[in-house]
Amino acid sequence: MGTIGVVDGEGISAARVDNTMSGTVHGTSMQVGTVHGGITFHYATAPAPGTRPDQVPRPPRRFVNRRADLARLDGLLAEGASAVLNGIPGIGKTATLYRWAHDNQQHFPDGQLFVDFTKLRSAAGADLSEALTMCLRALGVPDEQIGSGTAELENTFRSVSRNRRLLVVLDEVTEPGHVRSLIPKGEGSIVLATSNRRLGELALHDVELVELDVFDRAAAKELLGELCGRAAVEADPGSADRLAELCGGLPIALRIVAARLHSDRLTLAQLADQLADERQRLGRLTVQGTDSTGVSATLSLAYRDQAEPAARLYRVLGDLPGVSFDSGVVAAAAVLDAGTSARLLADLAGAHLVHRTDDGRYRLHSLVRLHAQETAREADPPETERQIVQRVTAHYLALVTLADLTVRADRLRILDVGEALQQPADRLDALAVYSPFAASDTPDRDAIEWLEAERPNLMAVLRAAVRFGFDRQAWQLAEALTVLFLHHRHLADWRESLALGADAAHRDHQPAAEARLRSMLSRPLLDLRQDDRALAELETAIDLADRSGHPVLPGSVREFLGRYWDRRDPERAAAAYRESLELNERAGEARGAALARYFLGRALLVAAGGAAEVPERGVDGSRVAEAERELRAVHEEFLGLTGADGKPAPDRRMAARALADLGRAQALAGATGEARTTLGRAVGVLREQRAFHYEAEAIEALVELVEDSGEQQQLLERALTIYRENGNPKAADLQARIAG
Repeated sequence: MGTIGVVDGEGISAARVDNTMSGTVHGTSMQVGTVHGGITFHYATAPAPGTRPDQVPRPPRRFVNRRADLARLDGLLAEGASAVLNGIPGIGKTATLYRWAHDNQQHFPDGQLFVDFTKLRSAAGADLSEALTMCLRALGVPDEQIGSGTAELENTFRSVSRNRRLLVVLDEVTEPGHVRSLIPKGEGSIVLATSNRRLGELALHDVELVELDVFDRAAAKELLGELCGRAAVEADPGSADRLAELCGGLPIALRIVAARLHSDRLTLAQLADQLADERQRLGRLTVQGTDSTGVSATLSLAYRDQAEPAARLYRVLGDLPGVSFDSGVVAAAAVLDAGTSARLLADLAGAHLVHRTDDGRYRLHSLVRLHAQETAREADPPETERQIVQRVTAHYLALVTLADLTVRADRLRILDVGEALQQPADRLDALAVYSPFAASDTPDRDAIEWLEAERPNLMAVLRAAVRFGFDRQAWQLAEALTVLFLHHRHLADWRESLALGADAAHRDHQPAAEARLRSMLSRPLLDLRQDDRALAELETAIDLADRSGHPVLPGSVREFLGRYWDRRDPERAAAAYRESLELNERAGEARGAALARYFLGRALLVAAGGAAEVPERGVDGSRVAEAERELRAVHEEFLGLTGADGKPAPDRRMAARALADLGRAQALAGATGEARTTLGRAVGVLREQRAFHYEAEAIEALVELVEDSGEQQQLLERALTIYRENGNPKAADLQARIAG
């Protein structure tokens, strides 16, 4: 005897028959003939009348924001497209799907199915089979007719869903097949899923990938207001801002904050103070009395899914100083080849444990970084972080040195280039062989742009090098990094880097390096109007330089001393520059002599009454003429400089500065039209050379010669933008000038 199932529309009839029968099918009836062997056909039956699954859980009662993401899902529904929501663990993917499903029940008259794949993890393939079985049961198919085997289950699901309009919501899928196999066949049906992995191949199957981002500050405060009460947030908006920042805009962290505020009866300010300590933050972002409800537990689930090479790299990234990184830095930190580094980073990005930015770099969310550090402390030997910092510092020191050489190869340096590049002296052809900037058409500009992009990372690496006692690398990095700040005067970072470097050089017993760094430190200190400290640094630097035995350094330090006196006593400034000029000429330092002569020309201009740093006085025509001659000559001198190899090595940046001061001298002499032309040229070259601080100063001088008020306004706003970006106190003065 065998069992025959006969399809009748969506129904099925079954009869028990002899094994020796034959028959003919007529429409929906069947005359049975001979059947050999016991055969069972399983077909889906129609569900019981009124069967309409409604399985998607309710959304959180206080669900805020995600308006753009919900609107995008609305658009996908109109197109009949399925989608997978991606994002860092805890970002609210599931809550967003619950909210959308709850608000759109009317579009799915035949019901909503829900499968949580985190509860189905088992042997390979079993989770998908179980998910299909669950959906078929929900649609009314009896267990005895569901069948077995993934392929058979998929066929049955397509058959059962072909005339229905269904929403299928899948939580935490890990494989593209989970989504593909559960897309209903019925018109207007879609699948919406969440995943911590970026399942890119689903794009080949017309499944959209929707990336959720963390909340910005306004959205984070909105959620806090909903959870904690708007009155509390409005009463202490500063603490609400701090909590939003400390949580990194991560919704799960914000919800835990709200729970702790209620359960522990804390104020916003008290909890913000608790979370300020990075070492304790993750432990305090947990609801008391639970082990699984916390940011750390959420991230640990994603971490445990990683294979060991990716898991190890994740721990390395936690110890990596800086806010962003590329595959080269990671390769140096983890001692990997470039290909392996890039592949493992891609694995972690696919799991949303790292985020790839638009410029091709990678970032860790602030809480992910803390979790990676926490995991590294538990899994790796105690000396691991120190080793990582040492390797990363060496990597960045080499790159910054190459950038410095690319911008100005003949600049005075105390560091040993071969040591910084970790190359023997007889192999140093830095610009042609080692530099990543050499192949560019504008290598100096590319080097400055790279330094600017890496500035937060370089400052973090410098701080970490000091913290671990890598003093020699620290002062070398601080010295090389000055090339950036001479172009983009980020005054706070410049001051900090030079102060850290000078102290490191002192601990390393390097008087020449300490003198160089302390003399350069006077520059940001003067711009920040900390003149007394600047003078103290210069006096220490002069003593160190004179005792160092370095042939060029004493002249350089006195040039910096002259800049201090520029503001107070032009005659003493001129004397310092003349002494610097003599020392540089004696040492055969052509560029140092040109610098001293340039600043001497400036001092003569100031002495003639042509600078804002000194009180108003009558114009000394003979001094103006002398300054003009010096500045015109040194402009040509900078353009005529040659390198150590005898090839032309013009310093266009300094030549443009000399041109700007020449324009000031011409204006003081009454040659207004000529001065306007000269200053206009200087502004253009300084902008081209990305010497933005000096561009702003030249603009201020040019504005005095421009008659059109609209052009004046445009120029002043450009200068104001530069000063603001650099943190220069001149911004406040210029803002007042514009307002007046």
